[in-house]
Amino acid sequence: MLVSALLTSVGINSGLCVLFFTLYSILRKQPTYYDVYIPRLLAEGNFKRRSGFNLDRIIPSPGWLKRAWKLSEDDLLSSSGLDAVVFMRAITFCLRVFLFAGVIGIFVLLPVNCTGDSLNNVDFGNLTNNSLDVFSISNLSSGSKRLWAHFCAVYLVTAFVCYLLYYEYKNITRKRIDFFGSTKPQPHQFTILVRSIPVPAGSSVSESVERFFLEYHASTYLSHMVVHRTSKLQSLIKDATKLYNRLTHLQSDPNPQKYRQVGLFGHKVDLVDHYEKKLEHIEENMRLERSEVSSAAEEVRAAFVSFKSRYGAAVAFHMQQSTNPTEWVTEQAPEPHDVYWPFFSSSFMRRWLSKIVVIVACIFLTILFLIPVLVVQGLTNLDELEILFPFLKSILTITFVSQVITGYLPSLILLLFLKIVPPIMEFLSSIQGYICLSDIQKSACNKVLWFTVWNIFFATVFSGSVLNQISILLEPKNIPAKLAVAVPAQASFFIAYVVTSGWTGTSSELFRILPLICSLLRKPFSCCRDEEFEVPSIPYHKDLPKVLFFGLLGITYFFLAPLILPFLLVYLCLAYIIYRHQFINVYAPKYETAGKFWPIVHNSMIFSLVLMQAIAVGIFALKKLSVASTLVFPLPVLTLLFNEYCRKRFLPNFIAHPAEVLIKRDREDRHDPTMTEFYQNLVTAYQDPALLPTQFSANANSLRSPLISSADAQH
Repeated sequence: MLVSALLTSVGINSGLCVLFFTLYSILRKQPTYYDVYIPRLLAEGNFKRRSGFNLDRIIPSPGWLKRAWKLSEDDLLSSSGLDAVVFMRAITFCLRVFLFAGVIGIFVLLPVNCTGDSLNNVDFGNLTNNSLDVFSISNLSSGSKRLWAHFCAVYLVTAFVCYLLYYEYKNITRKRIDFFGSTKPQPHQFTILVRSIPVPAGSSVSESVERFFLEYHASTYLSHMVVHRTSKLQSLIKDATKLYNRLTHLQSDPNPQKYRQVGLFGHKVDLVDHYEKKLEHIEENMRLERSEVSSAAEEVRAAFVSFKSRYGAAVAFHMQQSTNPTEWVTEQAPEPHDVYWPFFSSSFMRRWLSKIVVIVACIFLTILFLIPVLVVQGLTNLDELEILFPFLKSILTITFVSQVITGYLPSLILLLFLKIVPPIMEFLSSIQGYICLSDIQKSACNKVLWFTVWNIFFATVFSGSVLNQISILLEPKNIPAKLAVAVPAQASFFIAYVVTSGWTGTSSELFRILPLICSLLRKPFSCCRDEEFEVPSIPYHKDLPKVLFFGLLGITYFFLAPLILPFLLVYLCLAYIIYRHQFINVYAPKYETAGKFWPIVHNSMIFSLVLMQAIAVGIFALKKLSVASTLVFPLPVLTLLFNEYCRKRFLPNFIAHPAEVLIKRDREDRHDPTMTEFYQNLVTAYQDPALLPTQFSANANSLRSPLISSADAQH
């Protein structure tokens, strides 16, 4: 790729960023779009809709930048939780690494690369027609002593990244323990989930659970809640709630739109009467479903068991409960609002088959995604395009067209295809057998991350057939040498990808293109202006892998093509400001894992380091600097030993809290007068929302009582 093609991509994406920032600064002030740009503030009642024309509304203003910048980490922790802090820590971690690597790369390695003569000397008089390769390590000739600068840089950055990883892991572990100690007692701290409950003939699940825990955990056992299959009932309640909200708004609106056409060619009906009839029909179905759910046939052999202390719950969780390890299987309970209730409506065999389906689907999706990757790689080579499509030859000779095709279009196509991956991975994780939404998000986050690493990095680097990529894995001894040849050759593509996916993608996060389009399409069909909306939560499975993938690119390319570092720093600065702003105005936490996403960040950075070191071994061998290649060999070993130390030192605190912390909190609770009320609420904390009392129309009095009595579900 020529410098001119990169500059074209930078120009287009910079223009889009300015456009998004300007439009956002105007639209965020319009009351019509408050539900798009400040849904969290609206839901919390911290912002009221204002009507009437105001000139300030149509003038862009940067006031939101100042508010996002001034947000402290403590404020972020109190408002959005430790998961939000960990996400921002991942961004600041990359910022620190690339600031350090940038000083070395831009002021030391880049001048060294430009003075090489392996390709061509840099023509500063006609800089735009230079290939970007002259700024990379490829421009240094074999055996050049200047390569020792790159060798030293590899060691320095490895040491700095490992130091930061240790510091961050230690710091977040401390924050996790402090967070646990500072929060009020939470139901999931006192509760475990018990599955595979054996039920003797003539007994119920509830009786079996009560009998077992009163016998073996008599001093700490408090209560239990048996799980029922309620997937159909949940769907009915969701439909009824939606209809009830519409009906309430219509009845309270002084100037309602009373009549509306039903369907595309249907007749006009009275909306109030129409919704009331539909609601009555759904309520009747709910009553029928209630009778089925309350039967023993709909009981799942699983129950949430609560204890009088955190330590009592921890003992029950960590100990094998039965001589048969397949019975009375225990695991930590998630937060009540984090429970993924559809999990319990599927059978064991269905969940087992789903895991196989997920593996096959991931492999199929990975192979299928190679098609757009190969298309993208074809666009970066004009000579191949002219051979494949001779009729485009006259168009490709136009300078601007060729610059757009080679510099901007490939990364844009890849970005658009990559948009569909996170929702697919989230769906696959949801059928894989996780009991809570946070575990689904973590699983999807890992899937998206490694899918991106394989399909965007390795598939682009080793662009070719699937068999070619498999053959590389079957010859592990040749991996460093092949990486040394292939990785530097794709530096220009990844710089353009950072500009398109990083700059424009992050700016579109601020502008919220999809929610804005959905809002525009939905408003003409909304019953009223104040129709309820759901406050979104940040999609960690989409945004965190993106940050980590750019971290991989920066660590891998800092010594190969240091020109990528300024573009990465711009992206990270944008992400730092924009995501802080989104946490204030848009995203509300749906669950809290207390920082459990950090091990994903740590493992990703370790992988990036080892990959960079493997490439360094191959590069120095390829450049006939065998001594440097040999001296780099210990680095991967030392990095993996460091990772093992961190795994032993910090990871256990992310799996379970230590007894020291649990007992300390339990002792503090003895002097807390609110614990009596907490224990009363704990008894029903894990009742399925579908079984809670519901209130709809006046003629639905039977729905005002629980769908299943407490005696049937708990002790």
